[in-house]
Amino acid sequence: MVDLKIKKRPIGAVATVQRNGHPQVTSRTGGKFGIVTGASEEGFNPLDLMFASLSACLVLSVRIAASKLLLLDRFDGASADVTGEKSADEPYRIERFIVKILINGELTEDERYNIVDMAEEICTVSNTLKTPPAISLSID
Repeated sequence: MVDLKIKKRPIGAVATVQRNGHPQVTSRTGGKFGIVTGASEEGFNPLDLMFASLSACLVLSVRIAASKLLLLDRFDGASADVTGEKSADEPYRIERFIVKILINGELTEDERYNIVDMAEEICTVSNTLKTPPAISLSID
């Protein structure tokens, strides 16, 4: 029997901001990027990051699902286009996520639906958004 050792990836991020300038984000693994705040600035704002997290998790989950369903040999890739509808009133929030998944490859319509159904169950981000977690805030 094969003994599999699963290495857990550190998760989390720290965002910092100074009196002037844009926030900077650093992941627990050392990844870094800046956040934009202007409507016409190129880059990611906090809402873009939320949409990016959902889209990235879904496409990774689609690939995992295709593999579990033994369809990976006909799976050529996938994309998830994610946007949302923002509330007009406070508290401001995304009221609805709009997701369009495109799966490339020689797959039937039923196979594509099976992949997407399984991917939605696999995706940690979509599962989190469907059942909002508690947020524990503290001040240092």
